[in-house]
Amino acid sequence: MFVVSMSRNKIETAENSEMKIRGTLEKKGVGISRKENVDELSSRGYGRQEKDKLVLTFDEALYLMDKGLLEVEDEKGRKLDFQAVLQCYEAVEENAWARYLAYRDLRSRGYVVREGFGSGVDFRVYERGEYSKDTAKYLIVSIQEGKPVSLENLANVLKQCQSLKKELVLAVMNRRGETVYYSVSQLSLP
Repeated sequence: MFVVSMSRNKIETAENSEMKIRGTLEKKGVGISRKENVDELSSRGYGRQEKDKLVLTFDEALYLMDKGLLEVEDEKGRKLDFQAVLQCYEAVEENAWARYLAYRDLRSRGYVVREGFGSGVDFRVYERGEYSKDTAKYLIVSIQEGKPVSLENLANVLKQCQSLKKELVLAVMNRRGETVYYSVSQLSLP
């Protein structure tokens, strides 16, 4: 079996599943307790510190599981697969699949993607190489093609983005499961 594990400053390959990062399923995501894993993941823009552990969002956990870097267990120590964690995510987030696909696509393009801050914003996205040096440049709203979106809500999110001097981007999951991005701005007519 071929797996990938994370070490202090590099990603190494190994044939030993003991080297995977282990996490425990929680209500808001997946908790990571091992110190070296916490340091490595947080330096790469994953999770948020809570007391003596790092808590990954469901999007982050699913992405790391998909990459073969993370194993997730429930509170009884039973190993959970990708589908089980996704179902837990869908229980708390109606738009879970579209959010995850947008997250996965942005991360695979080399962006650091952090959790949004409410008001309809799903993610904050940092320019490549700018994480921890500057604030996020883009705010992302994930939607599915064919599902209605309130223009009033979209206008409120746009106003919030403009007040923060950020660019609003819609991440639309089309019917084929591909994510298409649209920049949103206010139209001013003379």
